[in-house]
Amino acid sequence: MQKTAFELKFIHPRYWLLWFGIGLLWLLVTVLPYKALLKLGAGIGKLLMKIIKKRAKTAVRNLELCFPDYTQQQRDKILQDHHESLGIALFETGMAWWWPQWRLDKLVTFKGLEHIEHAKAQGKGVLLFATHSFCLEIGGRLFSTHMRPTAVYRPHNNPVMEYLQVSGRIRSTDLIHKRDIRGMIKALNNGQAMWYTSDQDFGRRKAVFVPFFGVKYAATVVGASILTKGSNSDVIPYNVVRNEDGSGYVIELGAPLKGFPSGDNEQDAIFSNKVIESSIMKAPGQYMWLHRRFKTRPNETDPSLY
Repeated sequence: MQKTAFELKFIHPRYWLLWFGIGLLWLLVTVLPYKALLKLGAGIGKLLMKIIKKRAKTAVRNLELCFPDYTQQQRDKILQDHHESLGIALFETGMAWWWPQWRLDKLVTFKGLEHIEHAKAQGKGVLLFATHSFCLEIGGRLFSTHMRPTAVYRPHNNPVMEYLQVSGRIRSTDLIHKRDIRGMIKALNNGQAMWYTSDQDFGRRKAVFVPFFGVKYAATVVGASILTKGSNSDVIPYNVVRNEDGSGYVIELGAPLKGFPSGDNEQDAIFSNKVIESSIMKAPGQYMWLHRRFKTRPNETDPSLY
């Protein structure tokens, strides 16, 4: 059970600047119309990427590694969209935490809900196989307009941010700690829809090295295979895309993955990475390219890709 009680230590002077920023975010999200938030967020995102230069360089390098056959112009377009999406995601987080339901209902379109309904009719849980899109936070809140999901959750290092994100999320989502494997399996066996992703580099432990876009050996966790083996559930691709015309979002749910898990962790990882790639390519600029996806190499003596 996540701790959500407010503590006096949260008003320590060291957190005042953070509280000011949160208050400003709340005010803007509450007062401004949606399209104004998109425009303001895009500008803030481009400014932020000039400040967090290390992350910006990581995004550039990831695009070079993943799309070696693209022209520089093509990669630059993805990079520009990426930077804008970062800033927009700040406001989308505020929307997810504080907007009333009626404002959100107008922005979401679902595709493929029949796949979840079919799984529910069979008494199965659903593993929502997602990616680290900038629409991650708003997507969870929007999905809750159909049903309350469960999300695999990593606590924040900052106690105030931990309080805020848990408080914001539990209004629409059940949270399970990322290390609580038994809790995840229990949720799936209870027929819940659980958000899960395996598209980041979590180190060498319990990972296999398989292709991911243009990188031949990318450390990939096999958690989806483990969870599906231990539960009565369907694995359904889950993707959230922000419409370019500012009309809202599309949540697309694919058909359940057939033959998954196969019993071969490496083949499962290859297959799941292809599913992830397909989701990313629907809006490549909305994917979080700023993470060091390829920091772990097959051999510890291999040179860094960064």
